[in-house]
Amino acid sequence: MITVCGKELEGLEGRTIVEMLKELGYKNTYIAVEMNGEILKRENYSSTVLKENDRLEVVNFVGGG
Repeated sequence: MITVCGKELEGLEGRTIVEMLKELGYKNTYIAVEMNGEILKRENYSSTVLKENDRLEVVNFVGGG
């Protein structure tokens, strides 16, 4: 089981961060991903593979003033 933004999800193990983001409907443009307490570098999204018990937070950046 993988936890994404507080929700436990099944079936994500073995996918990369890029694949997970696409499957969950996130746009890869203005986001940051924290995995197990560490911010991931965007260039590592396609090589980082999810495994059992990973915990992720996905943050969308919003502009405005």
